[in-house]
Amino acid sequence: MGLRDTSLKVKLGLGAGLIALVALAASTLMVYGIGRTERPLGAILATETRIQHYSALASQVGTFLVVAIEAGQTGLAAPDRAERLAPLAEATLRTFATMRSDLEAAVADAGDLGLDQQSERATRSLGIARMEALFRSAVTRLSDAAPDARQAPVRAIVDDFSRQFDQLLNTAVSEELRARNALLADIATLRARLTGWAVAMGAAAIFLVLAYYLGVLRPQLRRLDQLRAASEGIGRRDFSVSLPEDSNDEIGRLFRQTNATAAALAERESEVERQWARLTDTIAEQTRELTAKNRRLAEIDTDRRRFFADIGHELRTPLTVILMEAEIGKRGGAGAAAFEAIHKRALGLNRRMDDLLRIARSESGQLSLNEEAFDLPAVVAEAAEESRAQVEHSGLTLVTALPPVLPVRGDPNWTRQVVAALIGNAVRHASGATGIQITLDAQDGMACLHVLDDGAGMPQDEIPDAFTRFAQGTGDRRREGFGIGLSLVKWVIERQGGQVTLESPVPVERAFGSGPGVDVTILLPKHGG
Repeated sequence: MGLRDTSLKVKLGLGAGLIALVALAASTLMVYGIGRTERPLGAILATETRIQHYSALASQVGTFLVVAIEAGQTGLAAPDRAERLAPLAEATLRTFATMRSDLEAAVADAGDLGLDQQSERATRSLGIARMEALFRSAVTRLSDAAPDARQAPVRAIVDDFSRQFDQLLNTAVSEELRARNALLADIATLRARLTGWAVAMGAAAIFLVLAYYLGVLRPQLRRLDQLRAASEGIGRRDFSVSLPEDSNDEIGRLFRQTNATAAALAERESEVERQWARLTDTIAEQTRELTAKNRRLAEIDTDRRRFFADIGHELRTPLTVILMEAEIGKRGGAGAAAFEAIHKRALGLNRRMDDLLRIARSESGQLSLNEEAFDLPAVVAEAAEESRAQVEHSGLTLVTALPPVLPVRGDPNWTRQVVAALIGNAVRHASGATGIQITLDAQDGMACLHVLDDGAGMPQDEIPDAFTRFAQGTGDRRREGFGIGLSLVKWVIERQGGQVTLESPVPVERAFGSGPGVDVTILLPKHGG
């Protein structure tokens, strides 16, 4: 398996490993450099400290000698001179003690620096011991020397001490400086070596990172760019995607899946286009058929309206003549009563024609209701009187219970037709009924009209659809009409701001007769609230 088929996780892990390796090498180099320079730097600091001690020692010894010469010149006795020099001598001896302690610690620390460094520092301790012994001898000699006019003994002691002490001090300081310079040179050499290693390591890191980018990372980025371009093409509904499938890593598997998805989407789009074409053809065909049917319906509706207009014209002319002749005839003479009856029947027939024309207009959507105040009891009584002959011919009785006056708002002609339609509906469908009862009262600002019968009633499953257009009953109730009676009643009443409901059987408080019956309730808004 080549690098091309290697898992993307492994490739990324390889890059992370290279970064970790470079970081580890850099950390190791830093720790090594710190470790190698830590002790030399400590030794340099110790050397600087000892040089400072030598400087302090030289200052203290110089002060001591000045005081000794001054004491000799003033002719102080030996005990007084010893007492005056004692504090300076003690301070100088304390400095010697400090230097011995520091050098002993340096000798102990030199064990890690090698035997040569340890021997060199031990040799320096001998020089300090000689200077201390020389100083102690000078202190004793200066304290015991007898005063002299020219101070020859004191001067001789000071000169002899200074010559030997200066030589030892200069030698010690020179050795410390030489040791410090040697340590600095070692550190410089180490720094140059570490710098070379760091440069080499940096170059190796750059090479490894560049090789990883060119050999591993950039090809993967190029493949991701291909995948991005393919995804954008799919987003633009361009399914002609062809990604290489010659690799088995994660991106290669994603390439294969993307190709499969694009192919499936292309096939799906082709199928959708075929279905859309068929649907377009179907819609066009249905549209043509509907257009033809609508055109035919429009022609039929035009013929129907023309027919009703012609019927109205043909019937109104003779009716007008009959009404005029009946009006003249009922004014006097032996046949006045007969002419009165003819006049009423002609008026009723004229209203029937108006009702027929209104129904025709309502079914064509051309109905307009007039809103005005009218006396509902008078309209109900008129409708009952028009329907009485039909009711009595069917062997039923018609009973009305109406208040003297109950003004409402609406269309009186359509309201009269609604009441007449409900009476006719009861006559046709109230199987086994003995009579029809109409009651009217006022409730909560509404006029409440009940049209009841005591027939066989209506099945409960038919009540919800009773006011649906073209709905008809089953069995004995499916006998006459086109199923538009109650739907037209509901439409007219609701257009007037009212409500209509149907109950079967009739509630006990309003029931009459032995049958369950049907109660149609109409609510209309009262005039003036």
